[in-house]
Amino acid sequence: MSRWCAVITASDRPTYHAIADAIADDIQAGRLRAEQKLPPLRALSRALGVNFSTAARGYAEAAERGLIAGRPGSGSYVRGEIRSDPVRSASTVGPIDMRMNMPPEPRSPALRARLREGFASLGSGNDVYDLLRYQEFGGTQRDREAGALWMAQRLPRADAANILVCPGAHSALLGLCASLLRAGDSLACEAISYPGIKGIAAHLGIRPAALPADRDGLDPDAFAALCAADPPKALYINPTLNNPTTATLSAERRAAIAEIALRYGVPIIEDDPYGCLPKQRLAPIATHAPELTFYVAGLSKVLGAGLRIGYLVTPNVRYTARVSSTLATLSVMANPAMIYLATRWIEDGTVRAATRAIREESMARQALAARVLRGIEYQSQLEAFHLWLPVPAPWNRIELATRLQQHGIAAVVSDAFAMRAPAPEAVRICLGGTASREECHRHLEIMHDVIEHLPAMAAGGYGEPFVDY
Repeated sequence: MSRWCAVITASDRPTYHAIADAIADDIQAGRLRAEQKLPPLRALSRALGVNFSTAARGYAEAAERGLIAGRPGSGSYVRGEIRSDPVRSASTVGPIDMRMNMPPEPRSPALRARLREGFASLGSGNDVYDLLRYQEFGGTQRDREAGALWMAQRLPRADAANILVCPGAHSALLGLCASLLRAGDSLACEAISYPGIKGIAAHLGIRPAALPADRDGLDPDAFAALCAADPPKALYINPTLNNPTTATLSAERRAAIAEIALRYGVPIIEDDPYGCLPKQRLAPIATHAPELTFYVAGLSKVLGAGLRIGYLVTPNVRYTARVSSTLATLSVMANPAMIYLATRWIEDGTVRAATRAIREESMARQALAARVLRGIEYQSQLEAFHLWLPVPAPWNRIELATRLQQHGIAAVVSDAFAMRAPAPEAVRICLGGTASREECHRHLEIMHDVIEHLPAMAAGGYGEPFVDY
């Protein structure tokens, strides 16, 4: 294997942290392998153009995180392979990507037939050039009314005049942030948030104001304290089956957060991709503060990730025009063929049937997880298709993700979601995607074995951290 060298990027964090971060990132990405020897400190300091003590602190930080270890006289190594392997093999089903938070794909022949009919209808009964021409951003009146129909159970008063059909919910979030905030502005959000908003904030130069949350969601008292001290330009919140923690904001907290936002005039970006999955739905924050809330929901989590259609409900016509202009600048328009399918499938009940099937399949997989992972601490909800898994001491998130990867399971470490350092010792595990229920079951069993044997593996010992001076 070729000699490894850290690639670090400029940030506000100390350089030695950046070195440890680079080691963690490259272990996660597979660019560093277990037992791989790291370059001597003098070579690393020369390659990075940093002084010797900074390079040494970088290795020491990585060792403290449990990423590397050392052997006197031999230098520093990535933490080693398992010495004995008690974990079941994944070879019978092959590797499974449990990183992307996609809904499970129901096996219902009737549902699959309805989806095929929808795609077939693109070429029949339509002027194909209608689907190939530029269209005004936001969808036709019929498309907006379909969006209002789909969201009626959550937002019964949603007005089609204030709904924009967008090329996915993520695109709507980008347009909203670009419309409501400027570089340097503060965006309040949960300390552990959807990674898409983290990327958008970084791209636009927005400062995240990370707030504490628990199993009931964002702490309203912390939001009130922030608003009193330094009001943010907006609040971003993912209130239902939060990605990644699965927390659902309680009804009391939804009302409290709306009241605080109204008191201080803080616009709310309510990102609700999973809002229609729970059988017992809570009223969106938008119902408590409609004059300040921008409500975003899409079809990717209740039908399929490839249907990049989202719906944005704005507080009034003035905001609709303003945000529409920004979104048109950023993305021109949503794909007309995808809009056609979304409208058709909402009107004929396909979206409702798909949501019901995905809910049932998610519940079945959650039941599997509860049975297979019994005795292992994790956080989830009945209708969610992902888990939030704290990493048991003395292991850390990178080690667990690496160990899972060695057994064919790809997970996401908490760093992807952390809006401030340090990231918690946790990983997100997704139960959906292309994997069948049987494959999901098999990999949950492997995950159980890996986690159950972590303490024993750690006890095998790798020696004290050692750096080659």
